[in-house]
Amino acid sequence: MNIILKNIYIVLIVLGSLVTMAFTIDINKKDRSNFELSEEAIYEPIVVLELFTSQGCSSCPSADLLLQKVKKEYKEKVFALSYHVDYWNYIGWKDPFSKSEFTKKQRAYNIKFRNRSNYTPQLVVNGKEHFVGSSSAKMYGRINDYGQKKATNKINLNGASVDKNKVSFKYQVQGSLKNKMIRTLLVLDERTTQVKRGENRNRTLQNSNIVVAEKSVVLEESASTIEISIPKLVKPNDNLNLIVLVETKEYDIKAAAKQSLVR
Repeated sequence: MNIILKNIYIVLIVLGSLVTMAFTIDINKKDRSNFELSEEAIYEPIVVLELFTSQGCSSCPSADLLLQKVKKEYKEKVFALSYHVDYWNYIGWKDPFSKSEFTKKQRAYNIKFRNRSNYTPQLVVNGKEHFVGSSSAKMYGRINDYGQKKATNKINLNGASVDKNKVSFKYQVQGSLKNKMIRTLLVLDERTTQVKRGENRNRTLQNSNIVVAEKSVVLEESASTIEISIPKLVKPNDNLNLIVLVETKEYDIKAAAKQSLVR
C-alpha cells in the first residue's frame, strides 16, 4: 500500500513539474512574441551615411564631394554625416573640425566590423557595414538596398529652438526602446578652408555635412526634451542642422530625423 501511494506521489510531482515547465515556456514565448512584434519593421526606410574623413588626407576630397552629391540627390531619404578624425593632424595640417572622440567612434565601428584599423575615407551605412567612401558604385548600391528596408523605429522632432549657445528640442520615438540609445548631432552644412600644409597643401577644400557636436544618451522615455551645446567654431552665419538618430548599443541605426535650425 505504501509503495502504491509513493508511486502516485511521484507521478503527481512529475505531472506538476511538466505543467509548470509548459506554463513557463508559454510565458517566454509570449514575451518573445511581444518583443518581436515591437521590433517589427513597419516604418519608412532611412539611410544614414557616416563618412570618416580628414582635410589632411589626399584621398578624402573625392569622398567628401560624393557624399554631398548623394545628399542633394536623395534629400528626404539620406542623412549625410562627416566625422573629421584627428590622426592625420601629425603630418602638418591640423583639421579644424577633427576630434579625438571621432577617431574613437571610428575605432568602435571597426572593432564591430572586425576590421584591423581605421582608414580614410571610410563610409559606414546605418551602422551595419563599411566601404571606401569614394566608391560611387558601392555608395549608390547601398543607398538603393537600404532605401528599400523598412525601419523598426521612427522619431519625430518638435519645437527645436536655438538659445545663445545651445539647441533644445522635443522628440517622440515610436517602436521598441529596449537597449536603444538616442544620438543628437549638430551638423554644419558647409565650410570652405584654405589648406596650407599636409597632403592637401595649397588646395581649397569645400567640406559639408560636418559633425561639430554629438551627444548620446540611453533612450528611456518615448518622449522627452534634449539640449546640446553649440561649439565656438560655429559662426553666426553658418547653416546648422539638427540630426537625431535612434541606435542600438551595437551601433545599428534604427531611425533618423533632421531639422534645419533658425538662428
